[in-house]
Amino acid sequence: MRTCNTTARSARSTHTARVTRATRLSTFLAATALALTALIPGTATHAHAAGPPTLGACATGQLCLWAKAEFKGTRHTYELSTLDINSCTALPARTSVQSLTNRTGRPVTTYQSAECAETGEFQTYPGDGVWLPQSPYQVRAFKVWER
Repeated sequence: MRTCNTTARSARSTHTARVTRATRLSTFLAATALALTALIPGTATHAHAAGPPTLGACATGQLCLWAKAEFKGTRHTYELSTLDINSCTALPARTSVQSLTNRTGRPVTTYQSAECAETGEFQTYPGDGVWLPQSPYQVRAFKVWER
């Protein structure tokens, strides 16, 4: 009877070891497949692929203005070294912008008017890395202010 009991225990141990190895192997294969899927372009989820809006290609010290919303279209870039502080800077004739990034470190006011007139819409944005994907009006001019 003792021999049968030992044989039954041995068979159970062998079966348990096989199940454990099979479970480990299938877990490893599933994890590997998941990791490889993440590396293949186009298999990421839509939310991950879209990501949050970014500042785009606008360096520190610059004011970047785009012709279209969501930082698309023609980009106009201005740097502090080439701007007159507290003065109206009009965009080129027949040009307006819909989105902007202010990384000048200074407040910037955008104007609907090409002469920076306050009779139209205007808004001031702080200079600490502000991005605006959609302006509520066509921007035709701006002023960079002393802090």
